[in-house]
Amino acid sequence: MKGYKSALTLMRIPFSVYLMPIFWFALSTETGYDVWQAVAVFLILHLLVYPASNGYNSYYDRDEGSIGGLKHPPKVTRQLMHLVLLFDVLAVVLGMLLSPLFGALVALYLLVSKAYSYEGIRLKKYPFLSTFVVTFFQGAFTFVMVLVGVGFPLTEVLQPPHIGFALVSTLFLCGSYPLTQIYQHAEDRQRGDRTLSLILGISGTYLFAAISLTLGTLLLLYLYLTTDQVRNIFIFLVCTAPVVYFFAGWVLKARQDLREVSYENTMQMNKISSLSISAAFIIMIAARAFL
Repeated sequence: MKGYKSALTLMRIPFSVYLMPIFWFALSTETGYDVWQAVAVFLILHLLVYPASNGYNSYYDRDEGSIGGLKHPPKVTRQLMHLVLLFDVLAVVLGMLLSPLFGALVALYLLVSKAYSYEGIRLKKYPFLSTFVVTFFQGAFTFVMVLVGVGFPLTEVLQPPHIGFALVSTLFLCGSYPLTQIYQHAEDRQRGDRTLSLILGISGTYLFAAISLTLGTLLLLYLYLTTDQVRNIFIFLVCTAPVVYFFAGWVLKARQDLREVSYENTMQMNKISSLSISAAFIIMIAARAFL
């Protein structure tokens, strides 16, 4: 049982909170879906799919330093792979019961996530390819997957303005993804993983993140403006103000003291951005439903 307890810790289920914004974003762009179906999609993604990906990644990385959501990760055990496979099967089976297409998309997501860390492929060794794969699948692909899961036809989801919103998802992920690597350059270099953040360096990572997040925000505001959702512009800007404030302060402090480029500040950035952006989209959903 001790082996399974540490294995469950490495699945990092609470870390799924950092991937919540895409789910709420997708729901904020549509109406008419079944609430309980949306709840099922949320649970499948955040309690099964993302933890399975986290666990598989931990199994092959065998990190000794801090990783997302765990400052001191426990040792990897064989029980971790047992849980990964169990979560994989449950995610696909439950996804198929909800919708065959949704189940197929879940299966594809899980396969791609394994290619990221699997030693025979290990996309992590290829900084630009891995960045594209991660930001596309955790961003645009997941956006589409959520809408398919709650019952919208794929042909409808792949039409404007949804394609634009899906691109926003990937731009946001493109901004946040390198920041999750910024504090572990030494460990990545030692393991031979040439991450995008390692290539860009600390200053380059901050600049890349700022550009990607700004482009995503500008595109989102343009889409809201052209689809007569001006209220959402105000909601988004107000809710994400804490993200801009913390990020700007973090960059300024890091320029003076590199010790600020730490696990703690990275997780704080993830927490603030995830909760702030999720709050924005949840408020949009509530406003559309009750106002």
